[in-house]
Formats: sequence, structure tokens, C-alpha cells
Amino acid sequence: MKNLLLILPASALLAACASTPPTPLNDSMLHSLPPAADREAILAMAGEYTVTFAFDETVALQPDYQRKPPKRSGAAEAVIVVENEPDRIVLQHLLLVGSDEGARVVKHWRQDWVWEAEQRLEFLDDQTWRMVMLDPEQTRGAWTQCVYEVSDAPRYCGTGRWNHRYGNPTWTSDRSWRPLPRREYTTRDDYTALNVENRHTITPEGWTHEQDNSKVLRVDGQSQGVLVREFGFNNYLVTEEVDFTPVYEYWNETREYWAKVRAAWQSRFDAGGVVLDTEVDGMPIIEGLFELADQARSDRMPSQADIDAVFEAWVRPLARPLANR
Repeated sequence: MKNLLLILPASALLAACASTPPTPLNDSMLHSLPPAADREAILAMAGEYTVTFAFDETVALQPDYQRKPPKRSGAAEAVIVVENEPDRIVLQHLLLVGSDEGARVVKHWRQDWVWEAEQRLEFLDDQTWRMVMLDPEQTRGAWTQCVYEVSDAPRYCGTGRWNHRYGNPTWTSDRSWRPLPRREYTTRDDYTALNVENRHTITPEGWTHEQDNSKVLRVDGQSQGVLVREFGFNNYLVTEEVDFTPVYEYWNETREYWAKVRAAWQSRFDAGGVVLDTEVDGMPIIEGLFELADQARSDRMPSQADIDAVFEAWVRPLARPLANR
């Protein structure tokens, strides 16, 4: 029998997770207990939303650079709580494309939140991420958010503190690197990385994700020049007008499989980092892992060997030791 909790609407799932007693802590952990208000803010991002995505280039920083036209898109998206521990919260985004019998579910990005993290992944360049040790002074009282692609491949991490002083909780990251966004790498090659500060704010209508982006040409990890600044604004508005049943059905059928995929990635991150041996779109990894997800939906759970075969074909270990930031 399927776990009924997993097919509840996201609002009910959030309430269930939020009301679940936290994992008991021993005395040595009490000094680093995260504020309840921080955890509530992170968990408040779970739910059912209509989302608008807006990106506007603002300040041109190179001679004769012509700002590109604004980009606009939208979606219906559910955000599900995958893990809820006192010092770690994992939220999975799932898109609902189409409606009625033609509705299709697309596993979207994932955000992991870790309290006072000791290390995080950082993007170097050319499909390469390295695990770095963080300064305890930087992480004291702070949450590190790491964001992952649809295949659970890494994208970026940032560290910052929640501000509750003005009634709407807001988390602001430090600046960090990330690869070109999917909206751009198919249409341009004049820059190779984004340098970004992120801001998440909980609002009466849902939540927002603001991005202060600089588009940078980097070569071998060294910046060669900044083309332009960009402002990104993703607005998540709570909705009761969309039937997200297919989303919960999909996640109920594949959650165990995707947990194995996350573990496979994590074991490689813990070894020091990864290099994706694919084009920038990462499609061989996406296609390979999503084909296995379809098997899981057909009651043919892929074996660990099936999952490892995708990684062995397209993911390489980083030949550099763990570094300090």
C-alpha cells in the first residue's frame, strides 16, 4: 500500500512535516540549534504555486555591448518537502506542464538547506565542481543553500543568514559562481559563468527568488571580463486553481529511485568534486537518469548497477584535493 502522506496536497504535506517532532539532539549539538523561525521560513517555500520567471539585463559593462531583450516565462510548480531534519531541509520542485489528461510532470530543480555547513560545492568552470571547506566564521548562524539540476547534478551553492526584522523573512547569500542557465547556453557563447547573489523572501502571497547576476567570461577559473549585469525575479504565488494530483502520483512512484540517485551524486561530491563529461546541457545524464525513472514508474525499480552505469559513463572524479574557500 502506498504511503498516503506522499499523495497529500503540498500544503497538507508541509503541515505534516512541520508538525513532526524533530530528531532528538544530544547535548553536544545544542549550541548549534538553528532558530525555529529560520526553519519555518524554509519550510514555508513548500506548497503549490503559479510561478513567473523574469530576467532583465541592466548595466552593460563592455564597449558596444547591446543588452539582450528581457526574458519572460511561467509555470505551475509544486514544492515538496523531501527531508526535514533540525539542521537540514530538502525541497524538491516539480513542474506540471499541460492540463487534464494531457498533463505531464517534469522533475525540476532541488534546493538543499544545511545549517552551519562545514563545506559546500563550488562551480569552477567547464562542467567542474569542487568541494570546499567553509570558514566557521562565515557559517556561524548561517544556512548554506545548494541548488541542483533536474538530474540532481550540481548547479550552485550560497551561504547566508535569514533576516526576520521586518516581518517578511529574507535570506541573502554571499556571491558565488554558477554555470550558464539553461535559458541561455543554447543561444549564446559570449560568456561562460554567472556570478550571483541570491535573495529568498517569504511573502503573504507565497515567496520570491531574486538574483543579482553578473555575466562573466572565465577561462581556467580566471575571470577575463564582465559583460553585463542582470536582475532575475521569480515570483511564486500560492494557487488553488491547479490540480497537482499528477505531481504527487509521480513523486510517490519515483521518490525511492531519486533518493538512490541523490546518494550516488553525494558519494562523488564527498570524494572532492565532479566533472561532467558531457556538453554543457548535460543531456546524456538527464536522459539516462530519466529513462530509469520511467522504469521505476512501471514498477521495475532500477538496480544500483543501472544507476552507477550512467555515472560511470558521464561523471568523472575531480583530480584535485578538497580546498579551503
